[in-house]
Amino acid sequence: MPSVFKVPRLKGHDMYEITVSELQQYFSSGDITSKDYTQYCLNRIQACNPYLEAVIETNPDALAIAEVLDVERASGKVRGPLHGIPVLVKDNMATSDRMQTTAGSWALLGSIVPKDAHIVSLLREAGAVVLGKSNLDEWAGMRCSYYSTGFSARGGQCRNPFDLTREPSGSSSGSAVGVSANLVPLAFGTETDTSIIGPALANGVVGIKPTVGLTSRGGVIPVSETQDSVGPFGRTVADAVLALDVIAGADDDDSFSTQPGRKQSSSYFAYVTDRRSLKGATFGLPMKRFWDVAPAPQRAVVEKVINLIRRAGATIVEVDMPCAEERLHTDGRWDWERYGESDPAKSEITVSKVQTYYLMERYLSQLNNTPMRTLEDLVAYNDENSGAEGGKPDHLPAFPYGQDLFHRCVTTKGIKDETYYSALHHCQSQCRENGIDAALLYTNPTTNRSQTLDALLFCDIKMGGQCIAAQAGYPIMSVPIGLDPDGMPVSLTLQHTAWEEARLVKWASAIEDLVLNEIGPRPTPTFKNHLRKNVPVEYAWKYPGAPKWGSSRV
Repeated sequence: MPSVFKVPRLKGHDMYEITVSELQQYFSSGDITSKDYTQYCLNRIQACNPYLEAVIETNPDALAIAEVLDVERASGKVRGPLHGIPVLVKDNMATSDRMQTTAGSWALLGSIVPKDAHIVSLLREAGAVVLGKSNLDEWAGMRCSYYSTGFSARGGQCRNPFDLTREPSGSSSGSAVGVSANLVPLAFGTETDTSIIGPALANGVVGIKPTVGLTSRGGVIPVSETQDSVGPFGRTVADAVLALDVIAGADDDDSFSTQPGRKQSSSYFAYVTDRRSLKGATFGLPMKRFWDVAPAPQRAVVEKVINLIRRAGATIVEVDMPCAEERLHTDGRWDWERYGESDPAKSEITVSKVQTYYLMERYLSQLNNTPMRTLEDLVAYNDENSGAEGGKPDHLPAFPYGQDLFHRCVTTKGIKDETYYSALHHCQSQCRENGIDAALLYTNPTTNRSQTLDALLFCDIKMGGQCIAAQAGYPIMSVPIGLDPDGMPVSLTLQHTAWEEARLVKWASAIEDLVLNEIGPRPTPTFKNHLRKNVPVEYAWKYPGAPKWGSSRV
């Protein structure tokens, strides 16, 4: 590992891969204060960020906030398990402080948000130190159909700490990289489709994409009201779940978080368990267009863990997801453009184009100190400043198509016509009733008895499973389990139906504990090729037929 990336000690204590609970022990004993550790994280960002470009800016008030929290602790007030913990939030989450909220674009620099995003407010109330804004695919990947993941005009090219020439995946790139590279213990991202779990896989961390509506999107720069979800990244399941407990909750500014039928556990952390819980569980492996097309180098890593799960006393069965043949390419690749032109009434992109247009106008209308009020304003700005923003095709290597998706959103004018409603219904019903729900209902071929499986397990290198869950609005978790032959991280992903985060926490933590005891701890970054500055970045994983370079729109 190059010396610049080595994790130094703090007051004699090892900080490498430190967990939230370990930090709380140091804070409680007084060996380390929150201010000490906040300064430590700022120093690490200063040293590593010129290479990784994971953080767009840091909070100039972070040390003062940490000092106040230390005073509270000294007086006997501890707000909870995140008290004094520095965190990063994605630069599409509004912060009403001295930091900017820009979605990585120069167009919103100087704009003033009306208040904190709801989840930022919850983090502050819980005692977290909002340390900075993480880099992302500009506009969360919605401006261009083919681009270099992790790139934003304002933040530059975010890089994967395992190999800086490979993609960090997106759009929540900087959040995943910041946690993986030990810049911070926790970070937060958003997902419309693959934007939390994709970066979690590529950077070897735990990611949780909750059911749409479990966490509020209030104050988050939007893409899709039916698919956007806010979730945490951590180096362990326990850390990520502690964060989920803080940000889960209803918010009057987000009707999806107050919808009828919404379910929330009082504590997801209460479901964290160990490998002994696996005995008697039954998991399904979706085969057609998932496991049967999983790349061999990465599949071998995951199958080793599947065999360990079986040896731990769980039953593994093969299942199919009826919608997979329609929603995914024959090689299992996700592509949200699928049916976009041939049959828009079946296409995910049909829905997202319409929603992005009217949601963006609604968000921009709330800002002060900016002339940006519509998507047309953003398009014009990007064209007028194409040298900085790459609004026109091929002006920036990261955006060869300029802002073609923004143009397509503009053509809809946000009108919900018959094609829009048909596409929304089709995508949701295919991915719910004919997708994940169908795969979870397993009928034993010998006894002809049906049961609901405990979870679906994926080797989701091609991201098809994430695509199905995204359109369904269902939860996913990832657990890092090893490295492929190129030294890139490989994870197991777990899925279930809506509001079943507690179930996923149970099984993810059990599998993590099994891997820890049978294989070892989370694989950590080696920072290979740290002096190279290629744009676009290469695809994260190598296998026959893999995309040439990293784009969320492959």
